[in-house]
Amino acid sequence: MSSRPAAGGGRWVEVDPARLGRWVEGFAERHGQPAVTTEDYGLLLTGPDGATAELHAPPGAADDLAAPPGAADALPADGDLPGFLAAAVAPRRIGLLLARKSAVAVGVAAGEDLVVSKVDSRYVQGRTAAGGWSQHRFARRRDNQAKAALGEAVELAVRLLLPQAGTLDAVVTGGDRRTVDGILADRRLAPLAALRADRLLDVPEPRHAVLVAAVTAARAVRVLVRDPAPAD
Repeated sequence: MSSRPAAGGGRWVEVDPARLGRWVEGFAERHGQPAVTTEDYGLLLTGPDGATAELHAPPGAADDLAAPPGAADALPADGDLPGFLAAAVAPRRIGLLLARKSAVAVGVAAGEDLVVSKVDSRYVQGRTAAGGWSQHRFARRRDNQAKAALGEAVELAVRLLLPQAGTLDAVVTGGDRRTVDGILADRRLAPLAALRADRLLDVPEPRHAVLVAAVTAARAVRVLVRDPAPAD
């Protein structure tokens, strides 16, 4: 479980789906038995002392809590916490696309297991302190290297991820947003772009170990916690 400050106050906590039930119990122990209401992102817990916890549905779980009865993997409506917990822990197939300028990693996770994976890298020159024509020459070379790396990343996604699109519940991306956006802008990858989850994982240079760790981050339930307002 990880925690970081949230813009506008509070903190984001990322909880493994299997531990979410215990986390909710701890929230109730600290703040009293919460009221549970359905929101467009998932569920909102509100403690008697005013503390709140927004439980955001993980990628691949239905975002519409009021989905019609019988809809596949639909999260329960009407503040049904047990139903939310069951839906969050359910195994799903998630596509992973991690990219930075000089490296890309793609994979498919089935539940907790990484069943498809491939990492590729290409040299992209760093910035130079030289000035004048030399600086322009290096800049053009760097841009050409970056374009070539982006093209290879697109082809990798086409070969490995695109054939899996019909089996995926979601696609979770990570790394540099601009690079990821550039990859998914390719028209051939439209089926993957349509499955893209809102979250962007903060990952270092993509490597196989980073891809493995991304499976856990992609499945996590993100919780926005806000403590009660101080008494006057």
